[in-house]
Amino acid sequence: MIEHDRLFKELLSTFFVEFLDLFLPDIAASIEHDSVRFLPQEYFADLTTGEDKVVDLLVEVQQAGVETAFLVHVEAQSSVEQAFARRMFFYFARLHQKYLQRIYPIVVFSFDEPQRQEPCTYTVEFPHRTILEFNFEAIQLNRLHWRDYLNQGNPVAAALMAKMQIAVEDRPKVKAECLRLIATLQLDTARSRLLSGFVDTYLRLNEPETQVFQAELGRLEPPERENIMEIVTSWMEQGIEQGIERERSLILRQLTRKVGTLPDAVRSRVEALAITQLESLGEALLDFSSLSDLEVWLAENAEA
Repeated sequence: MIEHDRLFKELLSTFFVEFLDLFLPDIAASIEHDSVRFLPQEYFADLTTGEDKVVDLLVEVQQAGVETAFLVHVEAQSSVEQAFARRMFFYFARLHQKYLQRIYPIVVFSFDEPQRQEPCTYTVEFPHRTILEFNFEAIQLNRLHWRDYLNQGNPVAAALMAKMQIAVEDRPKVKAECLRLIATLQLDTARSRLLSGFVDTYLRLNEPETQVFQAELGRLEPPERENIMEIVTSWMEQGIEQGIERERSLILRQLTRKVGTLPDAVRSRVEALAITQLESLGEALLDFSSLSDLEVWLAENAEA
């Protein structure tokens, strides 16, 4: 299952100013970029659903020429929600009550369907008077076309093109273009991995598409192609590392359930196992009944 909230929060918090530059250039131009300060997560009890809700991103920024700061609240919404505009107003009201600051609310709608324009206003009105009209900035990715952002030179564009309007036959080309743009930005390894991993998550290609993707890369000049392949290799290696860590964590949990809490020395020996040894241990532990079974296995296999 894709962790949409985490992926979008990592992207937008890492490239917050670039996000404003891309979609809200007037706001970006009005703030002091070195004043950006991310505030702690805010939790709210949603009385209508009985669930706890978490504000995705809350940022304090200083507006140039103004003494008081203001807040930017960003929500990444990955599914359709009938009363979402009302929930945004509830967030606004509670944040305004707590901080007593101006708040600029932004929503990034990232679902694929439907493509109808989502509401961005919540109102309370009577025939003779409008009591409340609350508006928020809506960025609906499935109503934006990837080609319009191809030459932006912006890291957020490089990532979010993967979630914009893409014809099925263009998927391999878009992935190649996203990676080409990331390569031209010349970011550090961690940021390049973040962007390329985001693109790979939302543009997973099947075998025929992968062949087209490889052909697209083949049309590039050698230096550009090499830079892209370096990025691809980097996030592939990161994916392998993360897969090994997940498998190691799973096996440690299974061992704890089978034989009880592991002594630190035994746990360290398990954590030091190579991937092939972890796979063997994953099969062997099904027959364990005590800690001594694990210790015997480690003595016989850890050095193999």
